[in-house]
Amino acid sequence: MEKRSKAILFLLLSAILWSSGGLFIKMVSWHPVAIAGLRSLIAMTVILAYIRHPRFTFTFPQIGGAIAYAVTVTLFVIATKLTTAANAILLQYTAPVYVAFLSAWVLQERPQWFDWVTIGMALGGMALFFLDDLASGGLLGNALAILSGVSFAFLVLFMRKQRNESPFETVLLGNLLTGVIGLPFMFGSMPDAQSWVGLFFLGVIQLGLSYVLYSKAIKHVTAIEATLIPGIEPMLNPIWVFLILGEEPGKWALIGGCIVLISVTLRSLIAVRRRDLSS
Repeated sequence: MEKRSKAILFLLLSAILWSSGGLFIKMVSWHPVAIAGLRSLIAMTVILAYIRHPRFTFTFPQIGGAIAYAVTVTLFVIATKLTTAANAILLQYTAPVYVAFLSAWVLQERPQWFDWVTIGMALGGMALFFLDDLASGGLLGNALAILSGVSFAFLVLFMRKQRNESPFETVLLGNLLTGVIGLPFMFGSMPDAQSWVGLFFLGVIQLGLSYVLYSKAIKHVTAIEATLIPGIEPMLNPIWVFLILGEEPGKWALIGGCIVLISVTLRSLIAVRRRDLSS
């Protein structure tokens, strides 16, 4: 399998793992900043075990990416606790819009017309997917989710900026920073047995393994692709809720999910076709 095809597969797998976050965060009874901190400390051990010998350069992209990572994962956990998991994911996935505006300036990767069409279709589909939930979410939680989307865009840009280096160290530093931020919030109370199971899954699988895959993938795809392809995450999250809790998605959710899938698939096919014609 060629590197690019493998990278796209890794992005899809990352999105599947990320999509379990809302469900497991809701299952953990603890302070949201403590959840974010411990989850990241666990994830850090997974990533460190994979790379073994990290190379810290402390360049601007590496430090900037680490800060963006810490802000992203911390705000997302808080937002998920304050509003619905659907709202938090939807509003975080406004990130492709910010990436599209900034990638030409930061990375000299100019978005193509089909990137803009895909962004519009994907965001429209996600809006339909959570049409009923968006109005009912907490205002503060929604605002934090939007900020999480902005910081996620910067994380993608900074990681892509290191495509010829190693973006793993950015994620490693970001998890360490998140753990330090969450540490003071961990001593007020202790999680129960169910919460410990949730925290372990969140740290090892949902965050640790997913970012190993994502860090490998981002070296071989554009910044736009690194945000658009994982856009299936907000569609998958309610599916896990349906399978585990029996909540059926409404008709707008089904229509929106189809739009997201079709838009991302068509964008990938167009990009492959254009690359074949130019080669």
